[in-house]
Amino acid sequence: MKQASPTRQRLAALSLIGAPLLTFPLLSLPEGNWIGVPAQFFYLFAVWAGLIALAAWVAERKDK
Repeated sequence: MKQASPTRQRLAALSLIGAPLLTFPLLSLPEGNWIGVPAQFFYLFAVWAGLIALAAWVAERKDK
């Protein structure tokens, strides 16, 4: 059986870690306002941007 590349495995693990971070129980935890904007928006976009940054880093990384 052919084994998946390490990059593909890391991206799959990242998606499995990121999916629960964007679901309701964790998305509803931040409360209040930060600089006049609801904390949930900051949490949502911070997690989203973090997942994109990590995926880009994993995809561009050269394995040695």
